[in-house]
Amino acid sequence: MGTAAIGCPSSAARPLLIAIWRLSSRRIRTSFGILNIDMPVLKNIAAIAKGMSITFMEMFQPTTVENYPDGKGPLKGARFEARFRGAHVLQRDENGLEKCVACFLCAAACPSNCIYIEAAENTTENRVSGAERYAKVYNIDYNRCIFCGYCVEACPTDAITHGHGFELATFNASNLVYRKEQMLAPRPAHMGANVIFNQADVDGGAPAQMVPGS
Repeated sequence: MGTAAIGCPSSAARPLLIAIWRLSSRRIRTSFGILNIDMPVLKNIAAIAKGMSITFMEMFQPTTVENYPDGKGPLKGARFEARFRGAHVLQRDENGLEKCVACFLCAAACPSNCIYIEAAENTTENRVSGAERYAKVYNIDYNRCIFCGYCVEACPTDAITHGHGFELATFNASNLVYRKEQMLAPRPAHMGANVIFNQADVDGGAPAQMVPGS
């Protein structure tokens, strides 16, 4: 009976060991892991060069910025889209009365619970809105407001809208609680700066002057 040499693999295991050795020899280990030699090095270099070429081209392009706050006009050079959601504006109707009827739907729809309203009754001597009630107190806490626009969508009288005010930054958190007097539009929309968006009111015979006392 023959004896096999110690440490020498059998003839059946040699093909498997040779295959494993060839497979492992085709990979090299680096500090970042295993890099396969089968991937063409030139292709990698070309891909890196293509990416860097875009970077270098952008470096020499003129920089496009808004000249804010050193620009001209009331916005100091700032530019934004017409549908930009800025600070809220409480609108007036065509007679100059407040559109808000204190229905609390905006406060109910607000996901951040940042709207606080106190309602009061209109009287013959003191008519503030065109309905039975009006908002005696209307506060929005911009510390919590996320400018989602849900209050605007929920309002049945289009009393609250998003204006284009964007300079809300302050060092005092209490200054971010806006009162009704800060948000109330001084004039009806068709008499203000956004007359083009209310052309239907003008064509329908909206008065040119506000109701006295409003």
